[in-house]
Amino acid sequence: MSAPYDFLCRSRAPRAWVLRPCGSGTRPACSSERGGVAEFANSLSIASQNIKRYNLFLKRRFMFTKSLQSKDSIFFRDGIRKIDFVLSYVDDIKKEGDIKVDRRREFELNLRKTGLELETEDKRDSEDGRTYFVKIHAPWEVLVTYAEVLGMKMPIKENDIPSPDWNPFSFVLGPLKLKKSVKQPHPEYFTAQFSRHRQELFLIEDEASFFPSSARNRIVYYILSRCPFGTEEGKKRFGIERLLNSNTYSSAYPLHDGQYWKPSEPPNPVNERYVLYKNWARFSYFYKEQPLHLIRKYFGEKIGIYFVFLGYYTEMLSYAAVVGLACFIYGLLSMEGDSSSREICDPNIGGQILMCPLCDKLCDFWRLNSTCLASKFSHLFDNESTVFFAIFMGIWVTLFLEFWKQRQVKLECEWDMVDFEEEQQQLQLRPEFEAMCKHRKLNPVTKELEPYMPLYSRVPWYCLSTATVTLWMSLVIACMVAVIVYRLSVYATFATLMESEKTLEPVRSILTPQLTTSLTGSCLNFIVILILNFFYEKISAWITKMEIPRTHQEYESSLTLKMFLFQFVNFYSSIFYVAFFKGKLVGYPGKYTYMFNIWRSEECDPAGCLIELTTQLTIIMFGKQLFGNIKEAIYPLILNWWRRRKSRTNSEKLYSRWEQDHDLESFGSLGLFYEYLETVTQFGFVTLFVASFPLAPLLALLNNIIEIRVDAWKLTTQYRRPVAAKAHSIGVWQDILFGMAVLSVATNAFIVAFTSDIIPRLVYFYAYSTDTTEPLKGYINNSLSVFLIADFSNRSAPTEKRDFLTCRYRDYRYPPEHEAKYSPNMQFWHVLAAKMTFIIVMEHVVFLVKFLLAWMIPDVPKDVAERIKREKLMTVKILHDFELNKLKENLRMNSDLFAKEVRIQENKGELAKSTM
Repeated sequence: MSAPYDFLCRSRAPRAWVLRPCGSGTRPACSSERGGVAEFANSLSIASQNIKRYNLFLKRRFMFTKSLQSKDSIFFRDGIRKIDFVLSYVDDIKKEGDIKVDRRREFELNLRKTGLELETEDKRDSEDGRTYFVKIHAPWEVLVTYAEVLGMKMPIKENDIPSPDWNPFSFVLGPLKLKKSVKQPHPEYFTAQFSRHRQELFLIEDEASFFPSSARNRIVYYILSRCPFGTEEGKKRFGIERLLNSNTYSSAYPLHDGQYWKPSEPPNPVNERYVLYKNWARFSYFYKEQPLHLIRKYFGEKIGIYFVFLGYYTEMLSYAAVVGLACFIYGLLSMEGDSSSREICDPNIGGQILMCPLCDKLCDFWRLNSTCLASKFSHLFDNESTVFFAIFMGIWVTLFLEFWKQRQVKLECEWDMVDFEEEQQQLQLRPEFEAMCKHRKLNPVTKELEPYMPLYSRVPWYCLSTATVTLWMSLVIACMVAVIVYRLSVYATFATLMESEKTLEPVRSILTPQLTTSLTGSCLNFIVILILNFFYEKISAWITKMEIPRTHQEYESSLTLKMFLFQFVNFYSSIFYVAFFKGKLVGYPGKYTYMFNIWRSEECDPAGCLIELTTQLTIIMFGKQLFGNIKEAIYPLILNWWRRRKSRTNSEKLYSRWEQDHDLESFGSLGLFYEYLETVTQFGFVTLFVASFPLAPLLALLNNIIEIRVDAWKLTTQYRRPVAAKAHSIGVWQDILFGMAVLSVATNAFIVAFTSDIIPRLVYFYAYSTDTTEPLKGYINNSLSVFLIADFSNRSAPTEKRDFLTCRYRDYRYPPEHEAKYSPNMQFWHVLAAKMTFIIVMEHVVFLVKFLLAWMIPDVPKDVAERIKREKLMTVKILHDFELNKLKENLRMNSDLFAKEVRIQENKGELAKSTM
């Protein structure tokens, strides 16, 4: 071969052969004038073998039929290079079409410059005849370079430390376990941060499979998010997100491994999507554990840790659900023996007590026994077990958070994230921030100029953000007030309707005006909550984006704060109102308090406000969970069906893998954020108001069992594969959970003290009861004060006159004949003092137990700490041995060269002597 290429040599890329010029430093060395005939013949022989291999490679590539390959393949047309990412776009014939074409051309050119390989599918081959697909492959050189940049840890030796997973109940829990091949598909390894200059250290058996697909798509997305596509308006523009926002590209996504309903066929790699669907996403596996290691391998650590948290939360809920169910059963069994409901239902007691009207003018007097059924229902949740359950949940939430810390640390050890630095992911500068920055500032640590945005540039957006959040929270309060007004205004209508309509006679004992108003008001409030939530989600995401946060962590923290504050006010404000305000500032019949001087304040049922609080909590909690699951399951299913319906083949089995994934719904960068938000909101329902509804943990448990499988099903079947990302914790959500845990102690103490009827009954039991055989006998009569009907004001007196002198109302006030009539009596102050004492004692007891438990339970279990130290020691030892062996080899090579040079010099000397 005379010029300019003497032979073929193999590059680092797998299965790829390239021509290289003579003398380029490749091996075997080219023959030269100084080489002998034997060396030249050897070079020709090796070159001949390489040519044969290259011809075989070309023959294999050109014989490959695209029509047979492209229907369901994760490879380029050559069948060798794996597709790591896909971009899609549609020709735009509008005036901006040329700009988009230029952007795409420049962007793809720069992608090729980084080393990525691209292959474009023409729109004529797509199912809709309009969409182009750009397939991206990251060769070995790109992978090793960016694996080092991203600080990826890769295996260096199989881990020989025995796993401490032995469980004495493993035999009993056997049916709940998955097969080991699914639960732990690969052995554990000692790992080290990857270095392309020390590749011999790592266990690279096959370059094509060394980096898992999640790591590959993470590397490619890192490049895509920082690749420039030109300069516009004097600013450098870069990043795939900008191109997606401007519709230059319509989508960007990594491919699933294959179809979820069937395994892959050899020689294709294992279809992990199918394995996940079969062992995780099916509802028939609801009782099985999750394949967490496989989830992490396929979707990345960030999604993996969400499912770890959801599974752990569900497991802990099972204990709270059992205790809550036991408290409910106790209330059910003791319902008939409850003296308060017996007195209310007794025709000779409750039937003889005439109650004052519940609204002005239109409402009539009513008999106490008309609330018989409501009082029995109230006892289900308002009994002696309420106090016990409130204290138990205060301790449960502490154990939940402390054991989660341990689980998180154990997870860091198992998933090799002990030394994971947040800077590598969350603290990286957002491409949007870099693009918008005009200033540069010297980093005192790195001594490099970095993009910098002065505070004065952000202040207007911060002000707008604060004003918007405040406005929307005010809007929530206004809507809650509007619902209260609705309840006040329609109560009289319901009361009049039920009195006049004979057809409602059969249900009058069940659907009382109070219950009807409460149910309709709660349903209306839930609808308003959903509407406000829908619009606020859009606005908060837009405002956070306009703030131009510096890092991904700042972006997520800012959005989390906005969304959680709004969700907290939106979902909990009406429950706070019923729990702590309704019936507390009513006044008394002669001097009622009025809202806006128009509507009279709401009163509680004689059996207390707890049953209404339970109703409100149940409707909002159950409705939100039901709506959320339906939305998560039905919405993507309908969208994907509609997209497939528009395709020409109308069958997933016929069109290409990238088009199948293209027609799926996008999970989005905020998909996981909304999953966490939903879970934390549910956590608030379970902890903040659980004293009013012991079945809340059971409802949450049943919902989460379904939620895990719904989330698994939609991720494996209905959504495009998300880009993998690393995370070692649940982030800012953990701080929110701690805050809610502390707040829950106070809210449950106040619910037991001020909303429940427990404390007034206990005061009567110990201080005012005169019956030693039945200490609570006469409690209902004692808790109702007397009002002289003649003292009604013209504004509140009923229009119809009755032949009664007095009526009763719920309060502790002096009777009309007392000199301090209608003023709070001594029992009022005794009950108030008892309530405040209970709150102080309960809070101190629960907080003391919480602090003791937090102190006793270490954040890092002893066995995990020892395992971490052992793995670090072994990793250091492996690295040390590798470097030592490498140094010895280099020294031996140098000594051999030195000895060879000495022998050459000695031979030259002897030759010179002989010639002389």
